Amino acid sequence: MLRRTLLAGLPATLAAGGASADSYPGKPITLIVPFAAGGPTDLMARLIGERMAKELGQQFIIDNTTGAAGTIAVGKAVRAAPDGYTVSIGHVGTHVANGTIYKNLNYNLLTDLEPIARLPQNPMLVVTSSQMPVKDLGELVAYLKANGDRVPGGTAGIGSGAHLGALAFFAATGARYQLIPYRGTGPAMQDLVANQIQVMVDQAANSLPQVRAGKIRAHAVTAGKRSPAAPEIPTAAEAGYPMEISIWHGLWAPKGTPPEIVARLNAAAIAAMQDSDIRHRMEDLGQDIPTPEEMAPAAFAAFHKQEYARWQKILEAANVKIE
Repeated sequence: MLRRTLLAGLPATLAAGGASADSYPGKPITLIVPFAAGGPTDLMARLIGERMAKELGQQFIIDNTTGAAGTIAVGKAVRAAPDGYTVSIGHVGTHVANGTIYKNLNYNLLTDLEPIARLPQNPMLVVTSSQMPVKDLGELVAYLKANGDRVPGGTAGIGSGAHLGALAFFAATGARYQLIPYRGTGPAMQDLVANQIQVMVDQAANSLPQVRAGKIRAHAVTAGKRSPAAPEIPTAAEAGYPMEISIWHGLWAPKGTPPEIVARLNAAAIAAMQDSDIRHRMEDLGQDIPTPEEMAPAAFAAFHKQEYARWQKILEAANVKIE
């Protein structure tokens, strides 16, 4: 079921019109989010959408289109009119991993969308429920090696950030746990807090608030160095299990969207990332903010292609696929 929420209830400041750069935007813009409300992708969409709405003088309408690890939402975005009034947000799972995992996609992630802007990236945290009988990453790995077939862990679906994080965790530690797919990170986190599942490798943006509230425990960050937002959490490498994985986000438009409109959306996204309040909020959640140069459509397209090749090798080696 779609959940639509109006962001930044601003009055329209431009006359309604077509997709020309002169009159754009003349009506509200729909922002498709591939996961349920409450997760890190949804949070980013709402923060950035609200600021972009102020920049463009139009409302952004959040459209949470869930299911199939984001493939339904991306397909909807691909089929939308290329007029600048539908944009989509996604991450390395929805716009990279799914291209390898799903063999029957009816779109091409590298060619059927127009890159608008690269958005912040977030390292992962290895987290457990507060009732798990482990105190650090070493104890968790040992516990999983002895009990992994009986330990439930959550993901936001096959190909989601939490799924990619789990694969990286398995490869680095040799330990495993059950992978239970949810329709978004928010519902999975709720069950982790309630001890219905016991372990996740999840984005810091989603996990840190629960860690700080004492509702779950963090045992490691999957980055080369400790996060300034949570310096007390050691890196996985400090426990002898080096793994570096971050979940990056981006904005896309349907293929064929006029470059002048893409440029306006890119400028609005850059303005959002330069906003001191948004930067503080992102950095407090452990997000790394790209530079304006890294956010440029061409630079983002090159980065997207590089990441696609990288994860294609990892996923094919793990034999992760859905027919």
